[in-house]
Amino acid sequence: MIVETALFTVREQDVGLFRQTFAGARRFIETSKGFCRLEMHQGIEAPNTFILIVWWQTLEDHTVTFKQSENFTRWRAEIGHLFAAPPVVSHYTVDPAA
Repeated sequence: MIVETALFTVREQDVGLFRQTFAGARRFIETSKGFCRLEMHQGIEAPNTFILIVWWQTLEDHTVTFKQSENFTRWRAEIGHLFAAPPVVSHYTVDPAA
C-alpha cells in the first residue's frame, strides 16, 4: 500500500466552492481501481490550501491506472479549474509497524 499526498492551492474567493465541488468530485477517486481511502484537510495558516491524502493499493493504481482513466478526466474537469497553481503530488510507502 502507498500514500499519495496532493497539496492544492485555490484562489481565496473560491475556498467555499472548492470544498463544495470536492464533496461531489471525490467519487471519481473513490470508485477507482486500487483506491483504499482518502482524507482532505484545510490549511490553518493558509486556509486557501488543502492537502488530499489518498491510500492506494499500489503506486501504479494512482500513477497509471487512475491517471489514464475516465475518472481522472472527470475529476480534473470538475475541480481542476479551481486550482490557483498546479497541485504538488508526492507518494510514500506505508510503514506497517506504524
